[in-house]
Amino acid sequence: MPEHGGNLDLAVQRFGGDARDWIDLSTGINRKPYPIGELPETVWSALPSKSARNSLHQAAQNAYGTTAPVLATNGAQAAVQWLPHLASRGRVRILGPTYNEYAAVFSAAAGWEVTEVSDPAALAGADIAVLANPNNPDGKRYQPKQLVELLPEVGRLVVDESFADAIPELSLASDAGRQGLLILRSFGKFFGLAGLRLGFAIGAEADIAALSAMVGPWPVSGPAIAVGERALSDREWAKATATRLSRDCRRLDTEVAKLGWSLVGGTPLFRLYETGDAMRAQEKLARTRIWSRIFPYHKGWLRLGLPGSEAEWARLSAALAG
Repeated sequence: MPEHGGNLDLAVQRFGGDARDWIDLSTGINRKPYPIGELPETVWSALPSKSARNSLHQAAQNAYGTTAPVLATNGAQAAVQWLPHLASRGRVRILGPTYNEYAAVFSAAAGWEVTEVSDPAALAGADIAVLANPNNPDGKRYQPKQLVELLPEVGRLVVDESFADAIPELSLASDAGRQGLLILRSFGKFFGLAGLRLGFAIGAEADIAALSAMVGPWPVSGPAIAVGERALSDREWAKATATRLSRDCRRLDTEVAKLGWSLVGGTPLFRLYETGDAMRAQEKLARTRIWSRIFPYHKGWLRLGLPGSEAEWARLSAALAG
């Protein structure tokens, strides 16, 4: 399987301790999660109803600024898994380097010719074109107008906006009803509730209907529906969180600049730095039980999420200075 952040089992195996001892900054998950509050007992004991899912879908439409059909899925990854089945076999082009599961799922599906390209213009001619906006891991951003102009050039354009919650101006959700455009959104990253496994696909009616048939009658749990609707409707929390994340990004950039690391890019949920020797930098942090992410295709890149509490900030500062 492709390697991902959040692999604390590997960190513990290599450097010791217990998972509870570690600060996991290897992912782009908000470490100050949304306060769930009390949940009705029925969300645990009853099958999720269609009306409850519809309420969740409406909350997602309101939060993402779209009137296009929405489908809740078991995390954004669940929608990624089904992408190869949305079209006949053909050519998929992926704007990279990026999240490694896009290529993995198409490579595992027979009949797809998988190509990674580095220029958006090179996506033209693909039966399915896939990109992330902002991109993971370098945070590269593409303006909505630039992406809309790609639509006539590809059979279907899939835009993963898993890290766009705090940068709503990048979103193409308002255009998602257009034929050939499919938007993926993650809930767990921005709201810090990745274990809930909730994501969304937004697109034209035919694509959402096809995905709905693939994922089955209960694609998300009752607790996920209840928490998702509550959190997506809390726009004050979202606004305050986006402001805090922006401030914390500047704080982290200042901290690592003392080491001479340079900022490659990032999003409001993670930063990517050129360290010169990412494996050495990762091991230095790991000795103090702080886990980070490195990449096999670039020996200098190290990705760090943002600490949550002041205690975590203090531990990171000490580790960087040590």
